[in-house]
Amino acid sequence: MGKRREQRREERETFGRRGTANRYRMRQKLVSFGDDFWIEDESGQRAFKVDGKMLRVRDTLFFEDTQGQVMCKIQEKLVRIKDTKTIEGPNGETLAVVKKALITPLRDRWTVKIGDGPDLAVQGNVVNHQYTIGEEGRKVAEVSKKWFRLADTYGVQIEPGQNDVVILAITVAVDMMAHG
Repeated sequence: MGKRREQRREERETFGRRGTANRYRMRQKLVSFGDDFWIEDESGQRAFKVDGKMLRVRDTLFFEDTQGQVMCKIQEKLVRIKDTKTIEGPNGETLAVVKKALITPLRDRWTVKIGDGPDLAVQGNVVNHQYTIGEEGRKVAEVSKKWFRLADTYGVQIEPGQNDVVILAITVAVDMMAHG
């Protein structure tokens, strides 16, 4: 029992109101190929641009920093597997593969194979933007609409030390698959 209590305390220190998590603001329903949008940090500053390029061979979302440097990309291959998205680094290396694992009436489950790290699990109500991303029972990110009053906005909190752009790309890939 003490171990679970300690884990909840650590989660509050990270994800609580004054926690140490990095926070970003996302807009739903803007994620589609051909569209561009900005991911903002909690102070409203632009943090990453998502550039939806429509190419003849494949549709690609590029995640760029504020200087236009490509950080990673989500690609839809020509031979398209509907419930799988690949997140690649700027040099084509696979950073993560997001797969829909299990669909139940109230909860969705997704698995994320991380290139050189432990696999992540996405659990919760993905359709309503209320879910967690974790590894081996430990939360590394939380997605929620409850932090914003705007109807089409949701937040992403990421544990310090995680690769923020990859976690944000996972969130966008899950959003595309859940609402696409």
